[in-house]
Amino acid sequence: MKEEIFYQKLEESFSTQNINLTEMQKKRFYDYANLLIQWNEKMNLTAITDMEEIILKHFLDSVTVLPWIPENSYVIDIGTGAGFPGIPIQIMQPNHMVLLDSLNKRITFLKEVIQNLGLQEINAIHGRAEEKGQEQKNRETFDIAVSRAVAPLNVLVEYGLPFVKLQGNFLCMKGNNIETEIKEAQNAICKLGGRIKEIKEFTIGKEKLSRSIIVIEKIKKTPMIYPRKAGKPTKEPII
Repeated sequence: MKEEIFYQKLEESFSTQNINLTEMQKKRFYDYANLLIQWNEKMNLTAITDMEEIILKHFLDSVTVLPWIPENSYVIDIGTGAGFPGIPIQIMQPNHMVLLDSLNKRITFLKEVIQNLGLQEINAIHGRAEEKGQEQKNRETFDIAVSRAVAPLNVLVEYGLPFVKLQGNFLCMKGNNIETEIKEAQNAICKLGGRIKEIKEFTIGKEKLSRSIIVIEKIKKTPMIYPRKAGKPTKEPII
């Protein structure tokens, strides 16, 4: 897609959420989309390769969490994959950002994106949330943790809440039909030191795709037994 057409499509899509873009932001999204498509030819980063779908389902979707992220927050994106939502958040707003993923090939890609786009105060690190969440330098140090389409909520909270400091928030990005997930995760949220602060359901783009953001506030420290060893949260979710 030609650059000017991409810019037009990007602006049209973001305007549906009342989000304005600078020229620098548009250029960075364009470069990011092209890198994503190029690298996707040699490694599996995304099943979405159409430019308009990338704009809607990756870029616009990612930035819907911005209202819950104050500027200059210390943010961790857990299970970032190809950089979503972390890199779009960083393009739009300055934060101190950590991108965490368990696959080293993705980290190589993310470092290339960060360098190519000239992003500041952002670092991509390789590791599993269960292990990194037990490290003293990471534990309960982040203002915000965010995760998109990584795991069921009762598993996801064990990945995310250990990173969040007291009075910080874990932003869980989901689709629709979240009632059962929320019900099944209530006990895990409580045990890990959180409480559901807000549930926001909305649609994105002119296509009206259903989305949800579950905001979980950290109200007490997470017991040191969590997160459990790698693989345990998935195999035996907290009940």
